[in-house]
Amino acid sequence: MRDFVLYFSVIFNVLSLVGMVAGVLMHSGRGGGLSDMFGGAGSTALGSTAAERNLTRITTVFGVLWIGTIVALSFLLVR
Repeated sequence: MRDFVLYFSVIFNVLSLVGMVAGVLMHSGRGGGLSDMFGGAGSTALGSTAAERNLTRITTVFGVLWIGTIVALSFLLVR
């Protein structure tokens, strides 16, 4: 059972890491970022500030999940 939880935690860690990296890369830097990716159509539907705010929240959730799995793995790997 412990091995199953360990493997599940590792897979969840990698998935949250990929989600966090994707979220960071989609943020706007000096350019438009997420709003420019869709050709400006996102600004008429959601508004660029709403899209960026939601992207920030999603990235934060992925970051917290990643840190949580790191802590869980540190406890699981101690034998």
